[in-house]
Amino acid sequence: MANSGISLTVGVLSERDSHEHRVALDPSACGRLVHSEMAVLVESDCGLDAGFPDHAYEAAGATIATRSGVIADCDVLASLSFPPRAVTDQLVAGQTIIGLLDPLNSLDRVGPLAEQGLTLVALELLPRTLSRAQAMDALSSQSSAAGYRAAIVAAEKFGRYLPMMITASGTAIPAKVIVIGTGVAGLQAIATTKRLGAVVTGYDVREASRMEVESLGAKFLTSSVAAGTGEGGYARPMTTEEQSTQQQELAAALAAFDIIITTAKVPGRTPPLLVSAETLTTLKPGTVCVDLGASDKGGNVFGSIDGSTTTTTSGVVVVGAGNLAADLPASASQMYGKNITAVIEALAPMGAITIDPTDEIHASLVASHDGIVTNPVLRAAMKLEPLGSSEPLKAQAP
Repeated sequence: MANSGISLTVGVLSERDSHEHRVALDPSACGRLVHSEMAVLVESDCGLDAGFPDHAYEAAGATIATRSGVIADCDVLASLSFPPRAVTDQLVAGQTIIGLLDPLNSLDRVGPLAEQGLTLVALELLPRTLSRAQAMDALSSQSSAAGYRAAIVAAEKFGRYLPMMITASGTAIPAKVIVIGTGVAGLQAIATTKRLGAVVTGYDVREASRMEVESLGAKFLTSSVAAGTGEGGYARPMTTEEQSTQQQELAAALAAFDIIITTAKVPGRTPPLLVSAETLTTLKPGTVCVDLGASDKGGNVFGSIDGSTTTTTSGVVVVGAGNLAADLPASASQMYGKNITAVIEALAPMGAITIDPTDEIHASLVASHDGIVTNPVLRAAMKLEPLGSSEPLKAQAP
């Protein structure tokens, strides 16, 4: 499908989810790909919600095309999430999809698309602890945007000042904020609410997080249960007894706070419940809970609904905010575009997608290739036998 003289053709489509305002490639990312002698096909108006008009893409060297044209002529389709079936049904063997595909929650689609001959590259599967993978880490880049935006949303929903305010009419005491989970999103939420003047506490079951939290000028709170760090840099799963102890301690502490931001979201798993129904009843009226863990599988806050704001009978505001990066579309898209270009450069160093199963990044990122599911985590989840070692494979141009 690549054009004559062009090593690879990368396509990007409009994200037709009403809650999604980002685009998978911004003009600057397209410019980098064009500079690397790749062609870029962009669906008309795909970047408008993020503030990127068609002429900005054309200035970067991209070609504006119809939706069907992009699908038919691209070698690689860059996407924010799993493309809808209306798109994947039109793809043919040899084409590649790169994006946050959430494969562990989309197993029913991974198998058939592998059999269809598509190469699926799921950014959630990236081994995030590898230093050379940092430029590809879309989870971190989008979590950073979400954490920043969570602080802004919390400030907007909260009915009082965040900083201390001394006026002729009296003094307003600063709001007390607790951020639960001090990964990328949590640290960004801490830094932003701190800059807004609140008194901020970071909570994490990993004692190793203390230094990062305190370096931002926030207080650090942890549980008597030291969960430690598990696979992928996330806190390890707790035993039932540990979880009960941790939740009781946290519930007792939360009543003192005005704003609660929760960030515990692990790809492919049900998010842990951190603020229970009982805990909500102990919070002061007007308390704001922003739940970055909200999803169709549940959330960190009892009763949170992703994409909706509700108020409990006791006056606690609960914001389901599982996709807040979409509310910062220009910046989030620019970071995501850099992630996508870094992945393409890693998978196509010679101008064609080449999957090396002996490379840790390739072996982790690639969900399917050459007609089979290749990622070991997905194979285990699908109850498929482990694959043996093989020589690096070169994807054929569609």
